[in-house]
Amino acid sequence: MLSAMALRCFIVDDNATFLTAARTLLERDGCTVVGLASTTAEALRAVDDLEPDVVLVDVDLGGESGFDLVRRFQRETTVDGSRVILISTHAEEDLGDLLATAPARAFLSKSDLSGGAIRQILDGTARPG
Repeated sequence: MLSAMALRCFIVDDNATFLTAARTLLERDGCTVVGLASTTAEALRAVDDLEPDVVLVDVDLGGESGFDLVRRFQRETTVDGSRVILISTHAEEDLGDLLATAPARAFLSKSDLSGGAIRQILDGTARPG
C-alpha cells in the first residue's frame, strides 16, 4: 500500500531548523517532501495544489495554533483529517483533550518522527500510545 510507494509529505512548523531536519530525515526514509510551510496562511495557500498523502502539523506554530489549522484544513481545503498527523515536542499526555477533539489521524512526537512511523499510522499498524 503506502509503504511500497514514495509517501508525499507536507510539513507545517514555525521552526526553520526543524523543517530542514525533518525534510532530510523523511527523504532519507524514502518519503517525498512536496512542501513546507511555517504559518497557517502559507499552509492553507499551498496544501491543495501540492496534493500530499499526509500533512504533518506542529501543534504550536508560534503565535498560531496547529489545532486551529487542522480545523481550517477541514473547512477550507480538500485535506481530510485522516491525512493529518499532529506533531510536537510536548508529551502526548500534556495535550490530551486538544488531541482528542482535533480532526487529525494521530499524534506523533517529533522525537519519533520517521517515514516508517508515518507509514504505520497511515496503514493502521501503529501501536497505540
